[in-house]
Amino acid sequence: MNTTVQLRYFAGVAEAAGTAEENVEVAAGTTAAGLRDQLAALHGPDFARTLGVSALLSDGVRVGDDAELSSGIRLEVLPPFAGG
Repeated sequence: MNTTVQLRYFAGVAEAAGTAEENVEVAAGTTAAGLRDQLAALHGPDFARTLGVSALLSDGVRVGDDAELSSGIRLEVLPPFAGG
């Protein structure tokens, strides 16, 4: 059984993906790390590099790579921001 993950990309991640939002089908039991792998295969190496240093957030809470994704989850993908 598959589930849909809603993704919202920000800044450089959106640029690398070529979109600000997308829905991705993943297998039941997929972890955040598995999603990262799937997205890297979908969007290529430039996106994979940016995604690798980005945080995944659900309802403002960081999602660890070992977290299993629930059905209908919405994730914000935020790259590190420079500031000061």
